Amino acid sequence: MIELYTWMTDNGYKGRQMAEESGLPYELKPVNLQKKEQFSEAHLKISPGHKIPALIDTDGPGGQRITLCESGAILKYLGEKANNGMYPENAAERVKVDQWLFYGSSTFTTLAQQYGLFTHRFPEDVPVVKKHYEGVLRDMFDTFDRHLADNSYLAGDNYTVADVSCYPDVHVHGSQGIGLDDWPNLKRWHDTIEARPAVQKAWTPFADKG
Repeated sequence: MIELYTWMTDNGYKGRQMAEESGLPYELKPVNLQKKEQFSEAHLKISPGHKIPALIDTDGPGGQRITLCESGAILKYLGEKANNGMYPENAAERVKVDQWLFYGSSTFTTLAQQYGLFTHRFPEDVPVVKKHYEGVLRDMFDTFDRHLADNSYLAGDNYTVADVSCYPDVHVHGSQGIGLDDWPNLKRWHDTIEARPAVQKAWTPFADKG
C-alpha cells in the first residue's frame, strides 16, 4: 500500500495528481503545513528536508518497504510502478519526458513559487521584486506556449509525468495571477488536463476526499 503525505500546495498537488492518475491504491495522509506538521519527528523520517509530498510504499521494489520524497522523484516512481505510459518504457521517449519533468521540478516550480510569494504572501510590498518575478513567470509561460504550438503535451503526443510536474503552477498562477489568455497553446493544454477526472478528484479539498 502507498501512503501519500502531502498538503494543498503546488508541489503537494503534484503527488496527489499523480497518485490519482496512476490508478494505484493509496491512502492520503494530510500534512498540515499551517500547523508545521512537516517538522514532526515522524515526518522527518520520511522526508529529511521536511518537504511534501513524501510517500511510503510497503510494497516497493523487490517487495521492500521504501520511503521517498521530492516531487519529481515521486512522479517518476509512481509512473514507473503504474506502467500506464505516463513514464514510458521507450528510452527515446523517456529522454523527452525527463527534460520537462526536471524543468518542472527544478526550474519552473522553483521560480513560480517566488512569484507567488512576492505577489500574494510577502508581508511587504516590494514592487521591483514583484515586477522581476512576473517577468520571469511570463517568460516561462512563453516557453511553454511556443513548445505547445507543435506538441499536444510537453513530451509530445501523450500525457505524462512531465505534464503533471508543470500543471499545478500553471493552474494556480493562471487562475490567481496573470491568467492564461495571452498564451492560447498553454491554455489549451491546461484546460485539457483540468478536465481529466483524475485531476478534478486530485484537486478537491482534503475534507472531500472519499
